[in-house]
Order: sequence, then C-alpha cells, then structure tokens
Amino acid sequence: MATKFSQLAPLALTAGEPAGIGPDLCVLLAQKCRAKPIVAIADRDLLAARARELGLPLRLVEFADESGGEIADEPGELSVLHLPVAETVVAGKLNPANSRYVLRTLQLAADGCASGRFSAMVTAPVQKSVINDAGIPFIGHTEFLAGLTGAQEVVMMLVGGPEGNAQARLRVALATTHLALKDVAAAITKNKIEAVLRILLNDLMRRFGIAQPRILVAALNPHAGESGHLGREEIEVISPVLGKLRGEGFDVRGPLPADTLFNPERLRDADAVLAMYHDQGLPVLKYASFGSGVNVTLGLPIIRTSVDHGAALDLAATGNIHDGSLLAAIGMASELAGNAIAHPSGLAIVNV
Repeated sequence: MATKFSQLAPLALTAGEPAGIGPDLCVLLAQKCRAKPIVAIADRDLLAARARELGLPLRLVEFADESGGEIADEPGELSVLHLPVAETVVAGKLNPANSRYVLRTLQLAADGCASGRFSAMVTAPVQKSVINDAGIPFIGHTEFLAGLTGAQEVVMMLVGGPEGNAQARLRVALATTHLALKDVAAAITKNKIEAVLRILLNDLMRRFGIAQPRILVAALNPHAGESGHLGREEIEVISPVLGKLRGEGFDVRGPLPADTLFNPERLRDADAVLAMYHDQGLPVLKYASFGSGVNVTLGLPIIRTSVDHGAALDLAATGNIHDGSLLAAIGMASELAGNAIAHPSGLAIVNV
C-alpha cells in the first residue's frame, strides 16, 4: 500500500550507474520495511527489469508530491521519481549514452533538497570512467555536487566502525580527495587546511550535534616530517593553521604521524580524523567497516550521504550483493537531517 508521508520530507535515493548494482540496491531496499519515506530517482522500467532479473517482487508507485505525496512503505513496493535512460541497459555493460541520465538523477536530487522537496539525498555508486568516456569531465560525486550547489569548498568524510557500537564510530575526513599522489603536497596550503578544518568543525557541530569537536590532524610526511628532514609542510603549513584554530578555542591536535594516529587509545578521545590524502585515511576506515561505511559530503548547503563502495559491474543482477552500506547511508542521512533542524547554527567558513 501507499501512505501519505508525514511532515518530514522524504529522502531522495539516486540509483547510480544503471549497469551496476545501484538498481539492485533500490530493489533490495524495496523488500524492507522503511521507517523513513524514501523516493528513488531512476528509470522505472530499469528498476522493474532488474527486479525481474533478481526474481524479486516490485510494485512502483509514482512520486507526485504536488498532490499531497504518496510514499510506498510496504515490502515489495517503492516510490519512484521517473527519469528515463537514453538507451536500454544491460547489467554489467557500460554505455556512455546513459551518462547524462546518471548526472541528471543527481541534479534532480540536489535541486529537490535545495527546495525542501527532499530532506536529504543518498547516492548509489556511479562509474566515473564511463561518464568521462561520454566526454563529460567528472571527478566524483563530491566535486559534482559542489558545482551544482555553488559550494566553494567541500570535504569528503567517511564514517564507519564496529556495527552497533556508536561509541567506536570512526570519522575520517580528507584534505584532498581524488588527486594523484604526486600533486598532493602542492595542494596542501594554509588556506586549504584552514577551510577544510572549519568545514569539518562546522558540520560536526551542526550536522552531527557535537558541541565541542575534537579532531586529530594527520601529518603529510612520514614521522610528521622528522623536524623538517623529511619535508617542511608540517612546520610551514599545517602547524600554523592548527595554532590559529587552537587560539580560537578549537580542539585540533597535530600534526600527528599517520602510522600511529589511528591507535585506538588516541581515537577514543577524538570525534574525527583529518587525513591529508585519500589513501592515507580511507584504508584504515574501510578495513574497520567496509560494506557498512558511509560517505558524507561536508560543506554543502544540502545533506548528502553515499555508500562506501563502487558500482560492482560484475555483481549487477546476480543477487550476490550486500546492502549494509546503503542502509547505513539512509540511516545517517535521516539522522543528519534531524540534527540540522536541532543545530541550525555553526561557525564561519573560510573561502579559498
């Protein structure tokens, strides 16, 4: 059955790369009871076809909030905001012709969040390579959504940890994201580090409801630069920024050697870690929680969470996937939407 949703605006779920497991995740979600209203932004025929391939029941309910908004909430049904693909989808086979469809789902979700039509957006995985093959410059969700919303600086943060243990939740934010390792040092500037830390502090307070965030900041170089013998970024860039923020009363510690920063004793007394580059921080988090972690984009005027894995083309339509990360991303999006109402104020963000 379909029921009218409450005053809470629904979450938008974008289905991701159509040849990947994004549609499968939507179908799996439809099999469960949902505590929060959710609308999938996808091609309804694609979802129906994937459900048939998986051998799962699926009744699609057209989302039309202009008329009061009915949201499907029973197992086996799902509300959908229909957007047609350009060409027929074959599970596991990429088609650049459908890349604009993928980006359009993101635009509809972001626009809906900005207008209040949706309370937050959750994204299934996309395939960056096929979007670029279509002649569309695309680095990732994080950068694309920054451009859509006009955010001058955004921060990627992954959240995970032992399932069911909120006290052991690990939050790892990145100073740089999808950047070649040879280019990282040049990207680590005072303005960059300050902007990222202010966004991280702001969203930990406003989105996560942490009154006084405690952040551990990783060094860029081994052994935190070994007093300048292995690099001077810690001395000339990172430390001055941390000193400035500590002078304003913020609890930011470091720069700390990355090989000892993730010690459980240190993490127990911190709310988040700031890593300098992608593969400095994320391997630790994904080791602790792969398949149940959540990617959160900080610094946006809207709320966006995502799964912690890729499109997994080889698993599409096989039924051999897990939806733990999607369920965690949905739960966190709902949590953050509630916290944003309870904690509407934050601190000034530096523009770079």
